[in-house]
Amino acid sequence: MADAPQQICILGGGFGGLYTALRLSQLPWEGTPPTITLVDHRDRFLFLPLLYELVTDELQTWEVAPPYTELLAGTAVQFRQAEVTGIDLDQHRVSLSDGVTLTYDRLVLALGGTTPMHMAPGVAEHAHAFRTLQDAYHLKERLRLLESSKAEKIRVAVVGGGYSGVELACKVAEHLGERGRVRLVESTDTILRTSPEYNREVAQKALSDLGVWIDLETTVDNVTADTISLTFREQTDILPVDLVLWTVGTQVNSVIADLPLKHNERQQVVVQPTLEAVDAPGVYALGDVADCRDADGQQVPTTAQVALQQADFVGWNIWATISDRPQLPFRYRHMGEMLTLGTSRATLTGLGIQLDGELAHVARRLAYLYRMPTFSHQVRVGLNWMTKPLRDALAAK
Repeated sequence: MADAPQQICILGGGFGGLYTALRLSQLPWEGTPPTITLVDHRDRFLFLPLLYELVTDELQTWEVAPPYTELLAGTAVQFRQAEVTGIDLDQHRVSLSDGVTLTYDRLVLALGGTTPMHMAPGVAEHAHAFRTLQDAYHLKERLRLLESSKAEKIRVAVVGGGYSGVELACKVAEHLGERGRVRLVESTDTILRTSPEYNREVAQKALSDLGVWIDLETTVDNVTADTISLTFREQTDILPVDLVLWTVGTQVNSVIADLPLKHNERQQVVVQPTLEAVDAPGVYALGDVADCRDADGQQVPTTAQVALQQADFVGWNIWATISDRPQLPFRYRHMGEMLTLGTSRATLTGLGIQLDGELAHVARRLAYLYRMPTFSHQVRVGLNWMTKPLRDALAAK
């Protein structure tokens, strides 16, 4: 056991960073426990899979995005709200936007990613990403303005046929109803390419039922304030559009990309199965910023459930290195896949179960309730969900 208190610095408060911090705070430290500092530029954690429900008023901000100070109350984790402006691996220092410099003995890289908005001309200027709390607020306001206009039809293009694009297209199409003209644009020959066949089929039916037009093998050439240029098999069409939602790709934070570490072609940090960087002992990476093969050699995807599982291992392995115990190689266990396909419709495949419709919607909510970061937040949100039908019924009288 090290004599001096250790400094553990966790950069990024998403699923990987926050859950690592909570895991570390729960482990049995001998002697003087380490100082655990969590850094994020936001003041709230975001439970990203439920972000869609903010747009449609199914959930409230406090449920989906509780403050870090609330989640970390009663723990030994110190929270600092600031941007990470630089990392000096040789000196073990992290520079923050508020002028503070943190030193560390163990460093966790969990800054997540952003949506690249430079993949076609006009995207950065005229399209809208959907990854942050502010993105959800902005989309909600844009839809409100469009709905309050005198336009007979509201034309929306959702670019990207992955999880986010499909879920967003369903929510927006259902919200707009008969006025909506929603188009889902995907460059490959199928939506949800990595999904189980059952989920893909259920999603395709949901999109069809909601009137969403799917453009496969179609690329975006240009976006303007009121048009989108699409190319299908060398034929280009310029279509009128009121709103373009961009859900394609993930771009690693530039601070991480600039580190003198081994990266892959997507600028993710290459890690060992222990989630320690291959060329920097004491530096761990997880979530969107990590290129990880687990103990069985399988390449793991960059999803929320992966980050949640990785956080357990990163927390344990940091504790192990400080407590003179062996580290454990990460073993990814795929727990299934859930997608929201409207306000009361979802699909779920995993652990031998296949569900769709309202039952899948309820199962998805319960699964995410269980995965929320603290027990107290689970209780608050769970009670709110349980009593909401009664409160809505009383308000309607």
